[in-house]
Amino acid sequence: MALIEDYALLGDLQTAALVGRDGSIDWLCLPRFDSPACFAKILHDEDAGFWRIAPTGAGDCTSRRYRGDTLVLESEWVTDTGTVRVIDFMPPRGKEPDLVRIVEGVSGTVEMDTQLQARFDYGHIVPWVRRTTPDQILLVAGPDALSLTTPVEIVGQDQASGARFTVTEGDRVPFVLAHFPSHLPTPRSIDAELALAGTVDYWHTWVSQLAYDGEWRDAVTRSLITLKALTYAPTGGIVAAATTSLPEELGGSRNWDYRYCWLRDTTFTLQALLGTGFVAEATAWRDWLLRAVAGDPADLQIMYDLHGARRIPELELDWLDGYEGSKPVRIGNGAAGQLQLDVWGEVLDGLHQGRTAGVPFDENAWQLMKALIAHLEDRWRDPDNGLWEVRGAQQHFVHSKVMCWVAFDRAIDMVERYGLDGPADRWRAIRDEIHAQVCEHGYDTERQTFTQFYGSEGLDAALLLIPAVGFLPWDDPRVASTVDAVQAELGRDGFVLRYHTHADNRVDGLPGAEGTFLICTYWLVDALVGIGRVEEARALFEKLLAVRNDLGLLSEEYDTVTGRLLGNVPQAFSHVGLVNAARHLSGDAIGATGRTPRLPAR
Repeated sequence: MALIEDYALLGDLQTAALVGRDGSIDWLCLPRFDSPACFAKILHDEDAGFWRIAPTGAGDCTSRRYRGDTLVLESEWVTDTGTVRVIDFMPPRGKEPDLVRIVEGVSGTVEMDTQLQARFDYGHIVPWVRRTTPDQILLVAGPDALSLTTPVEIVGQDQASGARFTVTEGDRVPFVLAHFPSHLPTPRSIDAELALAGTVDYWHTWVSQLAYDGEWRDAVTRSLITLKALTYAPTGGIVAAATTSLPEELGGSRNWDYRYCWLRDTTFTLQALLGTGFVAEATAWRDWLLRAVAGDPADLQIMYDLHGARRIPELELDWLDGYEGSKPVRIGNGAAGQLQLDVWGEVLDGLHQGRTAGVPFDENAWQLMKALIAHLEDRWRDPDNGLWEVRGAQQHFVHSKVMCWVAFDRAIDMVERYGLDGPADRWRAIRDEIHAQVCEHGYDTERQTFTQFYGSEGLDAALLLIPAVGFLPWDDPRVASTVDAVQAELGRDGFVLRYHTHADNRVDGLPGAEGTFLICTYWLVDALVGIGRVEEARALFEKLLAVRNDLGLLSEEYDTVTGRLLGNVPQAFSHVGLVNAARHLSGDAIGATGRTPRLPAR
């Protein structure tokens, strides 16, 4: 099985595919990010579905790259008889999703193999295959159908479809895989070369909006392209990652489905996009949010599906062995029903950021903000599950309380800055009460650090955000001492755990351990810059850059012992961290939320 860092990303702004170094597409959900996978080899083996194109008998490609600032992947094999290139991409969606692969002869003559083994419903259903025209086969199972169009003669091989063919210098052999509802007529296949030109033009046009002139521009651009690829164009939703159940510990059970729209993750993604000039995505997300959370503010969820639906039941797929034996494989996410009070703060901060960055004013958005803050007036004192979605007992998490403070702070600023209507005096009193409570109960004076929750023996990397959101100024001594404590207690070879899983009698209620969290380590970079330790921050940032795979992609976590990436991939959180840390090191104002920190009332 390929390493998590071996995978490249393809996407059409509605779903995503993962391609290994061996030319095998091992993950693809159609027609959307959260649809059942038709290629799920990454979570089992070849029986769960894959599509490989590579030279006969070859292993991993000799080299690979994205074509400039695009999601067009070029994988090259240098063989004894010649050199061949496979060009993989997904055109930004028209009516139906298409996955295009063009085999290009670069030099000499190379014998190629292709094997397509689709397995619908996460490897559970073998499709019925038939030929419709001399250059097209059809794969059908229940409501789903795939058509493969190519001039290569495809034949059946042990419940799979494959071929052996030869390319010479100058040859370009197209393969176009399209998905469509099986009850509809087979759509006309797109022209692979025209689609390639259109895809390259799309990405170059989008990247041309980039407003970033700092250091590490290539790394920042690649992360922004990845974040854009995780947006769902029809609705404006943004998924946390493209995959499900890639483990936080190899062989462990901390395997979750991230193909949904977390309000928290989305607002962090908007920080990176807005901070580099991309306003349209923030506007689309604002409109998605207004639809998704419409109704009683008490019913606000921490996540929704791509269209804003609320029901995301968590199921286990017992026929899949999991990545490197990491079971169970889960789809859906039970955390959707948790109480996570920090989300109120992140949503209000996201709306506040959009407004200050130029998203057009919408009266409905302000009415939503007021309704959310009114509900929070009665709830902020409650314990919750926290941003890390613990499945143990609810606690008074410090980060949750700080983000409740942020919610009231941003609402007050909207009134003061834009003259909007709202009970600012009452909100100021609540904001001050939250601040006083956190400083009294969330700070350990003996250890000189804020703690994970009131009375906790453990720490939480999210404490690094306290100055970034403006709760305390960077020069407050409690900030520097907390940074030191997090570094000392949660640090692993420079990288940062989000918290100790064994602390406080296993606060998260789950067995096993996990790797260091990349977003948390980027928060440490920001914090080091904020307290003036810039050279240390720069060295840590360079260390983080070295963790990316050869294409600039990051998953959720990093195992400092094995040197491997862990968790779902590509992970929006990690790429957000990279973009924001690069901005801060390049001189942008420090603040994970884009708001200049200031001394709050005490």
